[in-house]
Amino acid sequence: MLELKNPRIAVPVVLFAGILWSFGPLVVRYMDNPNLVPWQYIFGRGLTIFIILNLYLYFEEGMDFWKNYLKIGKSGVVGGSGLGIAMISFIYSITNTSAAITLLCLAAMPFFTALLAFLFLREKITISVWISIAIATIGIAIMAFGNSGENSFVGFVFGITSSIGFSVFSVSLRWRKETPKFTTVAFAGFFCFVFATIMILSKGQVFFSTSYNSSLFSLHGTLVCLGLILYSIGSKAIPAAELTLLSLTEVIGGIFWVWLPLFGINEVPDTNTIIGGFFLFISLFYYSLIMRWNKRYIGLN
Repeated sequence: MLELKNPRIAVPVVLFAGILWSFGPLVVRYMDNPNLVPWQYIFGRGLTIFIILNLYLYFEEGMDFWKNYLKIGKSGVVGGSGLGIAMISFIYSITNTSAAITLLCLAAMPFFTALLAFLFLREKITISVWISIAIATIGIAIMAFGNSGENSFVGFVFGITSSIGFSVFSVSLRWRKETPKFTTVAFAGFFCFVFATIMILSKGQVFFSTSYNSSLFSLHGTLVCLGLILYSIGSKAIPAAELTLLSLTEVIGGIFWVWLPLFGINEVPDTNTIIGGFFLFISLFYYSLIMRWNKRYIGLN
């Protein structure tokens, strides 16, 4: 698999991956009544992810790429299912609350990952990490307090669920390091479109929305895949501390695009979201400093 060893080249590549991911909320906002076709969205996005990643694996490994599915084991099934649940929760979150709330919930993922690794893998959490988790918890609580409306609070809960789902995926890869990561993500796409198929059939709905909506479903899945591929290429040359900060590109960009008058959405975060988000950013910055001191490196194989 192609990897970049020079951080000067790898950093802009990873940044571009974050920028691609940041357009996800804007794509959802452009959909026609996405709250009425969530399962069609999940079906289209999941199928797109499954197809593109398998094509990428075929390009990288040839005809034997399918053998990776025999290697994913329990960790791959758990991780792929967690990622699938995260993808499903994302659409229910962003259609019930602001893009800022959804993205800031996802920004808390490093802390949920640390907690799950502590509970299930017995990984130690230092006092410094506990402090960063406490700061993040304050931010999340402030945002939750500001989402007192029924639909808005539902969106917040699904945002947290999505963040935990992504964390389950991350922890599953630590559980068994030889788990093929791209194949696990492809399995998540498979999980999504199979689960969506069951829901669509049970509700007697059609599989495809309008051609306009269907194209946006696929566009979002494509952005996810391209970002993931670029991230994997550049991530091994960048320390985890920098990766944590670079991941904020998706959050900041996603909030900015739906606010920018040019795109016609004009979605402005409320006061509680801004204050809670500030606490989250402080916790992430503090967390990145801790990781820098520990000189840990992470990346997708």
